[in-house]
Amino acid sequence: MDALELLLQRRSIPRLAAPAPSGDVLENIIQAGLRAPDHGALTPWQFVICEGEGLTRLSTILADAAQTNGADEAAIEKARNAPFRAPMVVAVIARTRPHDKVPTIEQHISAGCATQAMQMAAVAQGFQGFWRTGAFAYHPAVRDALSVEGDDQIVGFLYLGTPDCAPANAPKRDASKYVTYL
Repeated sequence: MDALELLLQRRSIPRLAAPAPSGDVLENIIQAGLRAPDHGALTPWQFVICEGEGLTRLSTILADAAQTNGADEAAIEKARNAPFRAPMVVAVIARTRPHDKVPTIEQHISAGCATQAMQMAAVAQGFQGFWRTGAFAYHPAVRDALSVEGDDQIVGFLYLGTPDCAPANAPKRDASKYVTYL
């Protein structure tokens, strides 16, 4: 698959199974994330890879956050099961720092670009993924458990694995609704 086809055919695959990326494939995914646009060479990212026991720990973190919110048992169980939708979850954190030429929002966007690059690197190597953020990314207990402080943000949870369903057809989007020229 060439780069343009990869970008134009991108889909989120919501059902993922084992195996997860590993070895050189996982290293390529990480390296793709590390190549994200990065104004000021601040490297404002951290990738927390959860698999095996890490998924179990993430499950506990999310369930505890749901319980802290006063969620009912069904919502707590849904939170507890969320990490197991894939054999690997990568929490992508924007690790920001004050810089007179690089505002915090640029650092957050850079971490988002890293997430996209990682997903595309997974697809290019025969794996698939989907990117979720959701309320737990902003929950104080989840932020604390992942050592997210101050202006740092969890920009998403990138679920990775082997496709376990066919991708949906690409949505048809009329570019004229989204593009203007000056």
